[in-house]
Amino acid sequence: MTVVASFEIEYLQYLGPDGTPVAEFPQAFADPAQLLPLFKQMLFVRTFDSKAIALQRTGKLGTYAACLGHEATHVGIGAAMAPEDVFAPSYREYGAQIMRGVQPREILMYWGGDERGNDFENQRTDFPWCVPISTQCLHAAGAALAFKLRGEKRVAVTCCGDGGSSKTDTYAAINSAGAYGLPFVQCIVNNGWAISVPRKSQTGAPTLAQKGLAGGLHCLQVDGNDLVAVLEGMRRALERARSGGGGSVIEFMTYRLHDHTTADDARRYRDEAEVKDAWTRDPMTRLRTYLTAQGLWDEAQEKDWIADCTRRIDVEINAYLELKVQPVEAMFDYLYADPPPDLLEQRAQAIAAEGRA
Repeated sequence: MTVVASFEIEYLQYLGPDGTPVAEFPQAFADPAQLLPLFKQMLFVRTFDSKAIALQRTGKLGTYAACLGHEATHVGIGAAMAPEDVFAPSYREYGAQIMRGVQPREILMYWGGDERGNDFENQRTDFPWCVPISTQCLHAAGAALAFKLRGEKRVAVTCCGDGGSSKTDTYAAINSAGAYGLPFVQCIVNNGWAISVPRKSQTGAPTLAQKGLAGGLHCLQVDGNDLVAVLEGMRRALERARSGGGGSVIEFMTYRLHDHTTADDARRYRDEAEVKDAWTRDPMTRLRTYLTAQGLWDEAQEKDWIADCTRRIDVEINAYLELKVQPVEAMFDYLYADPPPDLLEQRAQAIAAEGRA
């Protein structure tokens, strides 16, 4: 028998679920003090997430997609990227976006139904949130092509979920990145569920990372609850892309500890025992345990930090709640440079319905 090609998928993990190192840390992250600011950022994101859910439950925010359990993956992705890179998110990667300058108030504006939340004040190069599943992957591939054509040392990074990895958009982005040798990183955040569809029902592939093999990309699976592994996986992919070595697909193994969104009730399709087991792999717990063992963190520090996070987030919440609502015609005014007659007629009708005609 002649074998024309063979493949293997490497798995990265450095910090086990109990907070004990299971492999020697990469040199870039050998000093545990380097992880402390990112752990604090993870705590900030989790605090913000719980506040946003509370806002939705009290009718002050629209449907919201929680990121509980994803903090190491999201913060690690954002921390690894260079400022000049471009990020094309889906609708859950707040940790990465906040690391890249998106303000919490902008996240709240978006989920509150105000599209001005997509007009990031401090982050002018990244793409806005993308709710249509995986179409953002094509946006990132297009940006990566532009970088290559211009000779720019920039990388386009995008995220989709395990369900999104089954979309033709993801495959097309991967194939384009491979065919043209693009500086592109496809992050597949495998949290176990595509809303109510479990990972095992989505594909027969042993890993989701291997979906990049057909496109000729480098493929890697990472423990997405291990911040060190996330940082190292992203470091490798970004360095490869920036140096002209082509694109990567990274599968981050994590778990969705909350419902898919606040409009979902995961108890209808997910066993309580499964969720309870997932909490034993919580990214916050393992990194907290490790940093505490290194003498870098304790309960008093965490109490003070969460109090500080709460104060800062309350400022963001108040800025969102005090924002003046746009007039009804705003939904028409920013779609076309020259609106067609039927749209102008609808605009007039909307204004009249408010009694302002």
